[in-house]
Amino acid sequence: MTSNLDKKVAELFEAGSHLGHKTNRVHPKAKKYIYSVENGVSIIDLTKTVPLFEKAKEFVKKEAEADKTMLVVATKKVSTAFIAKLCKEKLIPFITLKWPAGLLTNFDMISKNVKKLTAMKEAKDKGEWSKYVKHEQVNLQKELNKLERFYGGIEMMRKIPDFIFVVDIKKEKNAVKESTEMKLPIVAIADTNVDPDIVDYPIPGNDDSATSIEYFVKEIIETYSKSKAQASNDKANPKSK
Repeated sequence: MTSNLDKKVAELFEAGSHLGHKTNRVHPKAKKYIYSVENGVSIIDLTKTVPLFEKAKEFVKKEAEADKTMLVVATKKVSTAFIAKLCKEKLIPFITLKWPAGLLTNFDMISKNVKKLTAMKEAKDKGEWSKYVKHEQVNLQKELNKLERFYGGIEMMRKIPDFIFVVDIKKEKNAVKESTEMKLPIVAIADTNVDPDIVDYPIPGNDDSATSIEYFVKEIIETYSKSKAQASNDKANPKSK
């Protein structure tokens, strides 16, 4: 009978999660998660990935049950559309365009732009733009589009998130830096070109392939969403003792 470990390893292998970077780009601290080298490419040991992935999901589950807020940070173009769509469906804050400098360390300042986005959308929906001439409405729409692009994913985020989930800790180094400064837990996919020890819950895996990224992201988001919904349902309908 196939064990859960074997099943997960097979799924990750199918997603291409075992393919790391070329050996000349491997971070020394990532070597503990490398199984072998083939044709100069590091191969990630998926039997080590699975328990760390499960540990990360367990953390995400507990945070969701405690009604904590997760922020997803993933600006790699190969999967931004997939991630943005999934986060919107599950009502999870996300950054898929560019990390707004100071989002965590200067949250009040960033919040002003988010509030401006919300106010502009409400004004437009109420028909308040009709009092402006056409070229003024065009300029307002341009400003709204810009705000939507940069802050649309975090419009629902009323406070600093409780933890972040990062797809590539090298590309998202500013998000990691700010989260570390603010002492926020970090869950992250950690490829072989980064130091996995700088995050709290590293998941050794390929963070360049769309199939690999989407496999990890879907599992984390589903874990968070289902756990939060279950906790909310339990709270609304406490079982009689």
